[in-house]
Amino acid sequence: MTTAHILVVDDEPDIRGLLKEILEDEGFEVTIAENAERAREARRQRRPDLILLDIWMPDTDGITLLKEWSDGTTVDTPVIMMSGHGTVETAVEATRLGAYDFIEKPLSIAKILVTVQRALENASLVSENIGLRARSQSPNEPIGSSPEMEKLRADGRRIADHKTSVFISGESGVGKETIARFIHNQGSRAGNRFINVSVAGLARENPDAELFGIEDNGKVSFGSLELANGGTLFLKDIADMDMSTQARLLSALENQSFLRVGGREPVTVDVRIIASTRRNLAELVTAGKFREDLYYRLNVLPLAVPPLRERRGDIDELVDHFLTYFETREGLPRRALASAVRHRLQDYDWPGNVRELKNFIQRLLILGGTGQVEVSEVNAMLGLTPELSAEPLLPGFDMPLREAREQFEKAYLEYQLRAFNGSVSRVSERVGIERTHLYRKLRSLGIDPKRIKDEGRE
Repeated sequence: MTTAHILVVDDEPDIRGLLKEILEDEGFEVTIAENAERAREARRQRRPDLILLDIWMPDTDGITLLKEWSDGTTVDTPVIMMSGHGTVETAVEATRLGAYDFIEKPLSIAKILVTVQRALENASLVSENIGLRARSQSPNEPIGSSPEMEKLRADGRRIADHKTSVFISGESGVGKETIARFIHNQGSRAGNRFINVSVAGLARENPDAELFGIEDNGKVSFGSLELANGGTLFLKDIADMDMSTQARLLSALENQSFLRVGGREPVTVDVRIIASTRRNLAELVTAGKFREDLYYRLNVLPLAVPPLRERRGDIDELVDHFLTYFETREGLPRRALASAVRHRLQDYDWPGNVRELKNFIQRLLILGGTGQVEVSEVNAMLGLTPELSAEPLLPGFDMPLREAREQFEKAYLEYQLRAFNGSVSRVSERVGIERTHLYRKLRSLGIDPKRIKDEGRE
């Protein structure tokens, strides 16, 4: 975890020196400022994780400075006020403006250290809760036992501790943000912030301000890059970024520093970038709609998330996950799914991928009945109608019983093998046949699991 950076603002040299020495002994990075002007400059140069702010200073008092940094009720950095002549009214005013705490002078070092630690922990919890609210909409890690998902998780763990940019591609709804959070949580940056930015949702009139922050008449607003310092910045839908912002982002990645909008001096950051897109970025580069140099800068560690129709064997696990999710998180009644329903869900192509499946399960629990889910209900919710005029899948009525049974068993087991990408062990669990017996059955029916697995890779 990155060392916390503390800004100490006090006009008394002895207090500044004492606090700097003690806090540095505790492992913090410390910047000191003797007045409001220097404090503004220090905060402009680098966003602090916490500020110790004296109230009574000769040029501008601490309350006035706090008002500059507050939006009226909160401050983007925890602030601990210090004063030797404090009053109840002053303490109330500071708290109203968003100060975390108020400490009287002469300072108790023990109290300072305890308050600093609590303030940093509180800020971390607030950030974590924001992240938890965002993560509550998706699982903590990619779900599925298919070879594709096993490889994706393995690749995510392998690259987690590298600082290099990661580029995640895949159709809409496949779970690209889940992969990004998984990579962040597996690495050394897990204790720091994961900042999620939807590029398509950036303000059209000034997208740079949200990413890089603003300096305006001495007032500083920190952007996503600074808020993610020490952690990960996830840029969703990177293909929607306009060309001027692309140029600015490229410079920030190359130099690990950038200028805020209206800024005078570069700000240094340590941020890992994970970008994602549902579009073909290489084609956009060829069409001149995305910078080639930025594309290669982002595409160092590419990860492709397969659509759900290419890993149908994961659908059962996802269905069970979402049934449990909506039961525990939203109190919806859990419903049993008939075996035929699970087969029907595996047969469907899910053009909206995992997101569509999740929404479907939620709709099924809210709008459906309370008994077992049947195929007719699934078909109705998916807008499908039975093919009444279609030929039966296995006619066989004019065959001897033994031949008809073999034809059905062959088609049935081939279907199961395709659903589980040729995995005999998983088909064995699914159909309830011991693996050795299943191998004998497959040989007797002329079914080659390896051939079916190879077909799935084509």
